[in-house]
Amino acid sequence: MIKVGCCGFPTSMKKYFEHFSLVELNSTFYQYPRERTVEGWREKAPGNFEFTVKAHQDISHKAKLKVKEASLKAFERVKKICKTLNSKILLIQTPGSFRPDKLGDAEKFFGAVDREGLVLVWETRGPAWETAEVHKKLGQVLEKLDVTHVTDPFRVMPAYTGDVAYFRLHGLGERMYYYQYSDSELQRLKALISPYEREGKKVYVLFNNFSMFDDGVRFTEYLSKGVFPKITGSTGLASIRSVVERTRYPASKSALIKKLGWRLVEVEEGKQVRLSAVLADLPSKTYRNAEELLNDIKATEKISD
Repeated sequence: MIKVGCCGFPTSMKKYFEHFSLVELNSTFYQYPRERTVEGWREKAPGNFEFTVKAHQDISHKAKLKVKEASLKAFERVKKICKTLNSKILLIQTPGSFRPDKLGDAEKFFGAVDREGLVLVWETRGPAWETAEVHKKLGQVLEKLDVTHVTDPFRVMPAYTGDVAYFRLHGLGERMYYYQYSDSELQRLKALISPYEREGKKVYVLFNNFSMFDDGVRFTEYLSKGVFPKITGSTGLASIRSVVERTRYPASKSALIKKLGWRLVEVEEGKQVRLSAVLADLPSKTYRNAEELLNDIKATEKISD
């Protein structure tokens, strides 16, 4: 089974529930919500809807997974949220500053907490965790603790997965989150995670990029139907128009590339490119409106109506 969702609600709950049956609750990383608020989230969601919960930063960033009163108390508070939401999975994400020399602290913490049936998943961050030696050692520790390693599969595969495989996708661009996945990349994503499904694991895929809602919807449809919906619903200049009309003008070419260049457009049937590639050939000037921009794009004769 592969379940798809987003890290947080990128749109209204009502619209989100129409497309997904899974969300990773991220607000719990920043603050502890009131119990009635948590009850309200559960009441608004459909019966088959699943919440996973991201643990508060008190555990991961302040206590840095050290076993002490503050971290254990924080764990109990987050666990209570999980119970109210009927959540089975608790995510702990450590910062890039939490390096492999702190693995012993993590091992002690995960061994000390009272899970009460919760599945714990841990996202390590930073290239230091990705070397072959560290990756192997991490896998050995996590297997002993039965804590699933959370990764972005485009970057590195997990060192260990228990009954659950849990993936978080942050984008592949130069700036984290500024990314939209192409059809070919989503096809590769399926190929990367499908072996875990074949092993009988529950596979969770959480998009965490600025285009997370659209990417999640497209990936869900691909999984169920084997085909992708058009990325903008149109091709050629109409596809570009649907993107460039969503910003404020006047805007310089460089500003447009920075703000919108990561978005995908379908320049012709079955051919997707980054908008930055379309804008690269334009003169360096400030555009007063979308129509002026589209006229210059059309003048390059590389994009048809």
